[in-house]
Amino acid sequence: MLSENKLNVLKEISSSFSRDEAVWASGFLAGLAGLSTASVIEPSLSHSAPVYSVSVKKITLAYGTETGNSKKLAVELAGMIKKKGLQVKLADLSQYKPKDLVKEEFFFVIISTQGEGEPPVLVKKFYDHIHENDVDLNHLKFGVLALGDSSYPLFCKTGEDVDSRLEVMGAQRIIPLKKCDVDYERDAESWAGHILDVVNKTAESSSKSVSVPKASTGRKKYQGKISSIINLNDITSEKETYHIEIETEEPIVYTPGAALGVVAFNPKPVVDEIISLTGINPQKQIETAKITASVEELLHKHLNISYLLKTTVAHYAEITGHSIPEVRLGLLDLIRIYPVKNAEEFEQIIPVLTAQAPRLYSISSSPEAHGDTQIHITVARSEFFIDDKKQDGLCSGFLAGFNEGENLEFYIQEAKHFRLPGPDKDMIMIGPGTGIAPFRSFLWERDALGAEGRNWLFFGDRNFVSDFLYQAELQDFLKTGTLTHLDLAFSRDTAEKIYVQHKLQQKAQEVYHWLESGASLYVCGAKDPMSRDVENTLLEIIQSEGKQSPEEARLYLEDLELNGRYHKDVY
Repeated sequence: MLSENKLNVLKEISSSFSRDEAVWASGFLAGLAGLSTASVIEPSLSHSAPVYSVSVKKITLAYGTETGNSKKLAVELAGMIKKKGLQVKLADLSQYKPKDLVKEEFFFVIISTQGEGEPPVLVKKFYDHIHENDVDLNHLKFGVLALGDSSYPLFCKTGEDVDSRLEVMGAQRIIPLKKCDVDYERDAESWAGHILDVVNKTAESSSKSVSVPKASTGRKKYQGKISSIINLNDITSEKETYHIEIETEEPIVYTPGAALGVVAFNPKPVVDEIISLTGINPQKQIETAKITASVEELLHKHLNISYLLKTTVAHYAEITGHSIPEVRLGLLDLIRIYPVKNAEEFEQIIPVLTAQAPRLYSISSSPEAHGDTQIHITVARSEFFIDDKKQDGLCSGFLAGFNEGENLEFYIQEAKHFRLPGPDKDMIMIGPGTGIAPFRSFLWERDALGAEGRNWLFFGDRNFVSDFLYQAELQDFLKTGTLTHLDLAFSRDTAEKIYVQHKLQQKAQEVYHWLESGASLYVCGAKDPMSRDVENTLLEIIQSEGKQSPEEARLYLEDLELNGRYHKDVY
């Protein structure tokens, strides 16, 4: 042991250390002693600032709850554990995919027992799956914290069942089952401290090297399957915004900020009516600039028929001899108004149709948090009216119409200009509506990697009750500290409409302080009017808080952009 004088000197020197400096110092002292870093550091939740080996990988802390106690406890413990330097991914067992267990390394469960030894209702799917399926989990290290009420005869039975079943499946129990009564706080904190101790000792002693995926080159096509599709809006909303999860057999290479590209298929009823009106043989093979295929396949999968270019309409007029004004119409409406003479004439039109253009959607998942065989997008179903007839946006309607289990081909479009800053850098994210998508990816990624930079999100939509996308996740990120600030603007909830730019203005002083301190700025969402209004507000903030002229403020914002600290993904 150190003498009191030496201990005081060491405390004084180390009190101002950053986390990286503390890690380096622990390794230096370990080297002097001839020990591994892991053996020098002894974690405990009762200590103010223990430092953990950088080799410790992230853990998953899963909860199964009926009344909310397990979730509340999991969120609290995750926050405590993360403050000690260990990466934690929270998982709700009501939504957790049991097949993902094979991807986990450290898996800890907090689960309650209901009634006569039953699992929580929403967790029964997970509970039944692990009991009805034999999966090799010999790579998995686990521990279970069981919540219950000792006044019931089957006290903590669900926790006991999960604990014993994971062992039967080959998983290694690294923390003994802990059974907690209604007064569980102290036992739970002790259990969390045990996690810190055991995980650190079982982790590899060598530094963890984080591999950055290489950007995809060309358009590599992935074959995926829709594993989940959920409307994020409440039934009272005027909008439909879908959270879509896609799974693949092969690893997907992408970085947060990238987009997923999809070529939408044209609606089959529209294709069938075009074929019927023109009288063409649907199986006739036609050669186009890019592909030779049947008429039916070309119209359904490969050619743009929904909103023709003016040049395409002009070609149509030239072939058919009709006098057509300079307009943009769908092919079906064009044929109805200006019919072709026969199938042979329509056969001449098919090769002048342009190829179906892909649509890009910001990826809302994180490769670190969600794995490399799963990818998420957030899609707002677009609707518009032509002659009082409601029309769906082609690709958003195409994607919203999928069912779980159906296949989808896609590719990855990397966005070199829209990427996370360094892990120690702060960032301000402004993303109303589906502009939230890349920022969900950013937050999950930073959470999984334990990034130290602060995160501030401005989100807005129409109504709090019906349109607060990813509400539970964002609130959990706030509780665990991944999200430093969350400012919300719901325009239809107040007499005077409030948008994200108004929230920015309200926080002008702090926003400017973050920018002056090196924060990166991100804007994602509708180009008009949102992004323009936001940029004008930012210029006003820079002028007022920085005491700058309009021209100086403009140069300030341009300088941020030139230095990679102002990023826009607007559409």
